[in-house]
Amino acid sequence: MKNKTDEELMIHVSKGNLDMMSMLFERYHIKIFNFLVKMTRDRDISNDITQEVFYKAIKYRASYKKGKFSSWIYTIARNTFSDYYQSQKNKEQRLDEIEFKIEQQEINSIEQRETKEQLNKALDQLSQSDRELVILNRYQGIKYQEIAEITGSTIGAVKTKVHRAIYKLKNHYLQNV
Repeated sequence: MKNKTDEELMIHVSKGNLDMMSMLFERYHIKIFNFLVKMTRDRDISNDITQEVFYKAIKYRASYKKGKFSSWIYTIARNTFSDYYQSQKNKEQRLDEIEFKIEQQEINSIEQRETKEQLNKALDQLSQSDRELVILNRYQGIKYQEIAEITGSTIGAVKTKVHRAIYKLKNHYLQNV
């Protein structure tokens, strides 16, 4: 079963074989978690949202239409994050007002840590949609075509938006240096 594609596993899940979801969970939970950590800057919230994503994947398994599984699961993650963000906004908290907790990892040099901090500051200055595109493309390594499927856009529009977001990120980064 381990040699089955994500799509083949999800077809089994959609037909009621929920045991196959454990393989998909193993393949994707770290990727989804890392995407959400970059979006929320909070490991606990990202962990909760990741669990919610896989809960929804099981709950709405019948809605899977035999497309690319990674696009489908990232769309669920994106929508679940958006739901979380909207619920926080409704509490009259804005994303930039939420205290971000960043787990400090052991970094070999002060210069690397400062560079990372400056890059995160620059990333925080981007709009939510620009930050999301940068994270999906540059941090998660997701290709333009798949991002287009996830966001419901065209490949050309995604390429343009990613290019512009990277340009904005570069400008914000250089201002912080």
